[in-house]
Amino acid sequence: MSPIVTVQEAVTSFADWIEPTDAELDAIEQEMPVIEADIDLLDAYITTLDRTPTELDERRIRRARRKALAARVELTNLSAPESGVGA
Repeated sequence: MSPIVTVQEAVTSFADWIEPTDAELDAIEQEMPVIEADIDLLDAYITTLDRTPTELDERRIRRARRKALAARVELTNLSAPESGVGA
């Protein structure tokens, strides 16, 4: 009979270099409004999975879509390089 050996030590021994860098954490922080807006949109969809959407549900979904789109536009505008007229 051979013993079962875990690989936990081998997997976690490299954990120090797997941590996100400060630049990656900053990027996540900058994208947080988009992530939260997507969560709201998914929540609105999930509430209507097992029933026919009511008018209130449809308004909630539309509002969540607009919020998600606005968050994406804002993120795109922040990350796009500024170009002047005639540049």
